[in-house]
Amino acid sequence: MSEHIKIGLVSISDRASDGRYEDQGIPALKDWLGKALTSPWSAETRLIPDERPIIERTLIELADRAGCSLILTTGGTGPSPRDVTPEATLAVGDKEMPGYGEEMRRISLNFVPTAILSRQVAVIRGKTLIINLPGQPKSIKETLEGVRAADGSVVHVGIFAATPYCIDLMGGPYIETDAAVIKAWRPKHAVRPQA
Repeated sequence: MSEHIKIGLVSISDRASDGRYEDQGIPALKDWLGKALTSPWSAETRLIPDERPIIERTLIELADRAGCSLILTTGGTGPSPRDVTPEATLAVGDKEMPGYGEEMRRISLNFVPTAILSRQVAVIRGKTLIINLPGQPKSIKETLEGVRAADGSVVHVGIFAATPYCIDLMGGPYIETDAAVIKAWRPKHAVRPQA
């Protein structure tokens, strides 16, 4: 019953976009999604500098023209003057989804006190959910998947658990996940029978 989803993956970094630094964001996102999703998916990737007009144009292009139901950004969410990803994201959104940013910070506070300096946001633009993720691969995995105890059990669920149902509610494709990585949560009436 799952459907194909197109996902925009945007790494925002001055140094990576000009070749001074090897981008780690897009490979980390592809790796995690490859393990987490059991639905068919494809990625539209973009590596861009920390320039607000470029970020805004990229998000609009991926949502409105490329047809991505989900866009995940990485980088540019800290307090430095060049960090403008949240401002660009809010500028292109129709609705803010504040729970995402709140929960990402709460998850990251399990690991580092500087998580309070992170300014990630999430918005809906039309039928596209746009989520700002942290810049480090380890943090990307932790916020999407959650916090696990030493025995591997989940002690704090990651933000991706609610994402497939959010996309359902927006009229997007039905996405299924590997519960061993992240269990997609839906109310009983919204769960489709397994094929």
